[in-house]
Amino acid sequence: MRSAPLRLSWPDVVAGLSLAGLLLPEAVAYSGIAGLPPQAGVIALFAGLICYGLIGTSRFAIVSATSSSAAVLAAAAASTAGTDTGLRLAMAFGLVVLTGLFFLIAGLARIGSVSDFIAKPVLRGFAFGLAIVIIFKQIASVLGAPLHHTDLIRMLGDLASQHARWNGPAALLAMLALALLYGFARLPRLPGGLLVIVLGIAAGQWLPLELYGIALVGPIRLQLQAPALPNLPYSDWLRLAELAMAMVLILYAESTSAIRTFAMKHGDHVRPNRDLLALGAANLVSGLFQGMPVGAGYSATAANEAGGAVSRLAGAVAALALLAVVLLCLPLIALTPQPVLAAIVIHAVGHTLRLAIFKPYFLLHRDRLLLIAAVLAVLLLGVVDGLLAAIAISLLMLLRRLSESAVTVLGRLDDGHDFVSRSVHPEARAVPGILILRPDTALFFANAERILTQARHTLMDAGPQTTTLILSLESSPDLDSSTVEALGDFHRALLAQHKNLLFARLKTSAQEVLNRAALTGLSAAALCDLSVDDAVDVARQLYPKAHKAD
Repeated sequence: MRSAPLRLSWPDVVAGLSLAGLLLPEAVAYSGIAGLPPQAGVIALFAGLICYGLIGTSRFAIVSATSSSAAVLAAAAASTAGTDTGLRLAMAFGLVVLTGLFFLIAGLARIGSVSDFIAKPVLRGFAFGLAIVIIFKQIASVLGAPLHHTDLIRMLGDLASQHARWNGPAALLAMLALALLYGFARLPRLPGGLLVIVLGIAAGQWLPLELYGIALVGPIRLQLQAPALPNLPYSDWLRLAELAMAMVLILYAESTSAIRTFAMKHGDHVRPNRDLLALGAANLVSGLFQGMPVGAGYSATAANEAGGAVSRLAGAVAALALLAVVLLCLPLIALTPQPVLAAIVIHAVGHTLRLAIFKPYFLLHRDRLLLIAAVLAVLLLGVVDGLLAAIAISLLMLLRRLSESAVTVLGRLDDGHDFVSRSVHPEARAVPGILILRPDTALFFANAERILTQARHTLMDAGPQTTTLILSLESSPDLDSSTVEALGDFHRALLAQHKNLLFARLKTSAQEVLNRAALTGLSAAALCDLSVDDAVDVARQLYPKAHKAD
């Protein structure tokens, strides 16, 4: 289905105005999570809305600062810069710039169609654990108890050791704001976050909050300045590059999940390479102007769809509304009490804490340990190490599945042309003199030798009367050089035993590379791209003396 034309409509205006009330409070609040000045979230908001609106493809995606990227940014900057505030800010903005560059490189390399490297159970487990950490840090901030560790167990110790200093009035204000947010959430088109901020500002003016140790957001110095790269040594850029790769993966997984979910729901066309370029431009612009990392968050995208948006112009309307608010009301937003912002953050990430996400994995008896391991990685190792551990878990799971070396023996079903697994269909008959095997996974450098070894053992077990092996490679879209080399060695071993090798169901790329390899003794006719039944006929034509008709 073609995307809707970019023509401003009343639903876009309504959705954009509703978004403005949601995005501005969250942008300021996420700046606090990242440990950056409040203007960093506002800059990121404009960068995301404008860049994605100009380049992106989804009519619902809203690109802005997200809670997950803010938490990762804070942990990454702290781990690389320590307590040096100036260096921490430079490292944070440098990380955003590199994230944008890596997104652009990925888009130019046209790898947007590659499946996510972070499996959904791992991503959901990481998000669940991260939400717990974010909420806990906001509670500690409200209570006035600074935390000195990044893992949950020691953070609990930090909080408990400072119980005598807990700020009760600040906690009451945060709970009141949180109750109002959940109440306003029952009215979908009501900008609950903005209303809570307005009420908080009013309370700050009418009530002596400073007497109770309740701090305000403080000045938001949003000034137009020339874009600039942080002044960092080469060694620091190298350290940031490693963390930027992790940031790209988490933002990519989060963004594409939101974009594809709503595209599938409405039958829209997805152009992942262009979306990668849009995310790259948005992060690069944000970093150069000292903003936060941005991605297509699910909650903001869902709010845009619920608001009735029909095109990307809803984001443009939101940007214009935010510009008006920033120009007219920025000094007032600086008067927002900090506990109110903490309540906005807790409300924003609270939707992630749903135990229902665990139910499908336990019901299916699949990936339960992955989900739990991802949660525990964040809680026990901290945000950055937990993220890296989650990515490592996902990649190890991918490698394990790709390197599996199972092969299936095929037989003819009844007297037809279908060849099926003989273990699943015992009535399927073997073809006299011919063994037909199908690798259950794609052949590549990590599993080719193991699969071919299994094939050779299966051929030996079939007895001396079986003189021809047919490999059905329907699961292998292409063959790398290591696999071709392994096939060459395998074919030579079969020739030494006076056995024949043929292929069936070859994909075009795999057939072309085998033709170029020109394996000795393997004719072009043996590289069959048709069915297994056709390959059987070819085997009888090539080796008539070795095979007799059924």
